[in-house]
Amino acid sequence: MSSWLDAVKWDADGLVPAIAQDHKTGRILMMAWMNREALQLTVQENRAIYYSRSRQKLWRKGEESGHVQTLHEVRLDCDADVIVLQVEQIGGIACHTGRESCFYRVYENGEWVTVDAVLKDPKEIY
Repeated sequence: MSSWLDAVKWDADGLVPAIAQDHKTGRILMMAWMNREALQLTVQENRAIYYSRSRQKLWRKGEESGHVQTLHEVRLDCDADVIVLQVEQIGGIACHTGRESCFYRVYENGEWVTVDAVLKDPKEIY
């Protein structure tokens, strides 16, 4: 059962970057880290579970905010060192800033410009 996990090239800390992408629109929602247990549990529980480097523990996306990511598909890139999760973002907010995506800034004329509105005040979420 673990052979599929052995195919992943974990970094020196036992982590792999994981990109969450909306399964319908293809929009990149966020990037986080997974360890072996997080990836295995993600598949078992059919929801995104990451590893929080700052808290040094598993983080079930939405456990505090309610913004759960339901899993539709897991992909491994050609070098086996990046995971892409195709997810349904419950509540439409993936970012802790209250936006749909963590990628809400666009480079324009030498600066980063915020292009996505806050959908919900983070103080109301956390």
